[in-house]
Amino acid sequence: MFKVNENFVKLPASYLFVDIAKKVSEFSKQHPETEIIRLGIGDVTRPLPKAVVKAMQAAAEEMGKAETFRGYGPEAGYEFLRTAIAENDFIKRGVQVDIDEIFVSDGAKSDTGSIGDIFDVDNVVAVCDPVYPVYVDTNVMAGRAGEYTEGKGWSKIVYMPCLKENGFLPELPKERVDVIYLCFPNNPSGVGISRDALKKWVDYALANQSVILYDAAYEAFITEGDMPHSIYEIEGAKKCAIEFRSFSKTAGFTGTRCAYTVIPKALVFNGVSLNKLWDRRQSTKMNGVSYVVQRGAEAVFSEEGQREVRENIIYYLNNAKIIVSGLEKAGFEVYGGVNSPYVWLKTPDGLTSWEFFDLLLEKTGVVGTPGSGFGVGGEGYFRLTSFNTKENTEKAVERIIRFFKA
Repeated sequence: MFKVNENFVKLPASYLFVDIAKKVSEFSKQHPETEIIRLGIGDVTRPLPKAVVKAMQAAAEEMGKAETFRGYGPEAGYEFLRTAIAENDFIKRGVQVDIDEIFVSDGAKSDTGSIGDIFDVDNVVAVCDPVYPVYVDTNVMAGRAGEYTEGKGWSKIVYMPCLKENGFLPELPKERVDVIYLCFPNNPSGVGISRDALKKWVDYALANQSVILYDAAYEAFITEGDMPHSIYEIEGAKKCAIEFRSFSKTAGFTGTRCAYTVIPKALVFNGVSLNKLWDRRQSTKMNGVSYVVQRGAEAVFSEEGQREVRENIIYYLNNAKIIVSGLEKAGFEVYGGVNSPYVWLKTPDGLTSWEFFDLLLEKTGVVGTPGSGFGVGGEGYFRLTSFNTKENTEKAVERIIRFFKA
C-alpha cells in the first residue's frame, strides 16, 4: 500500500509566511479602505543594480545566438562566478577559499533546507530559539525532530534559548550535538556576533566533531568592526563549518534567485568528504542556476555593481534606523537594526506575538512577523524588516507612533 512521508504530517498545515499572507488578505477584503504597509516578509524593494541588469541583458543576447548559446551548465556553477566569489567575498578578507569549495544555487533557503540530505537521520540537531523556521521544518521532514509538544517544541531537537539577558546570543549546548545551525547577523533578532564569541562555537565543534551550518546571508549589513563576515575568519572553521550566502538581500535577487554554499575540502568525517557528498547531491538533484542569472551575479562584483550594492545596503540600514528610533519614541523595547535589516521588539502590555500582529494590522495597517512563528523563544516578541521603501517605512513608523503614543 502506498504511504506518504508521515514526517510531513507532523508539520503545521502551512509555512509561517503563508499564514501571514492569508491573514492580511482576509483583513484587506474586510477593510478595503486600509492601505497595508508590509514590514513583515524579508523581500526587497530596491531594483536590481544597473550593472547586473546590463550583464543579464548581454547574457540573454548570447543565448539568442547559435555561436554563443549555452545549454546545461556545470551544476556547481560557472567558473567565472565561483572565481569572482572566491576573490571578492573571501580572498580580499584574507580567507583562502578554492572555487571547487563553492557551490552556486538558487537560494540560501534551498541550501539550508537541503543540506540535511547528506547527514544521517540520527544526528542530533541544535538550533537557536527563536530560529528561522526552515532549519527546523526541514529536519522535521527528514525525521530528525521527534514529536512536537505545544510550548516546548520538538523532542529530538536541542533548543538554544536566545534571551534578552544574554544579548539574544545562544549559549553552548550542555550536551553533545552533531549539527549546529547558526545565523549571524541573526534572523529574526537582528543581532550580530563578535569574533571571540564565534570562536567559542568553532572550538566546541572541533572538540565534539560537530558540524556548524553557518547562515551568513546578512553579512553585508555588518557595520561594527569586531564582527566577522565569514566563519572562516575563525581559525579551524574549515574543519567544522559549512557557510551559506545569498545575493537576495544585498543585490536584490529575491526574484532572480542566486546564492552559494561553501563546503571546504577539509571538512572530512570518518574518511568521508562532505564536499564530495554535496557535489554528488547537487549533480543528482539540480541542473544549476541559469547562465543569464550567473552573469548577473558576477556583475555584482564589478566596480559599478559593488557601488550600487553598497547604496542598497545603506538605504535599508537607514530604514532600520527609522524603525528603531520611531519604535523607541513610541515606548517600545527594541533590538537589532544596527548590523541587520531586522528589528526585534518586545510586544507591549503582555500581548502575545499574534495578538500584537492583529492589533498592529487593525489599528495601523502595518504588517510584521509574530516572534512565536520563529519558535517558543520568540513568544512575546515581534519582527519588522527594513526592506520596504523609505517612504512606506516612514509612513508605517508614523502610524505606529501615533497609535501607541495616543
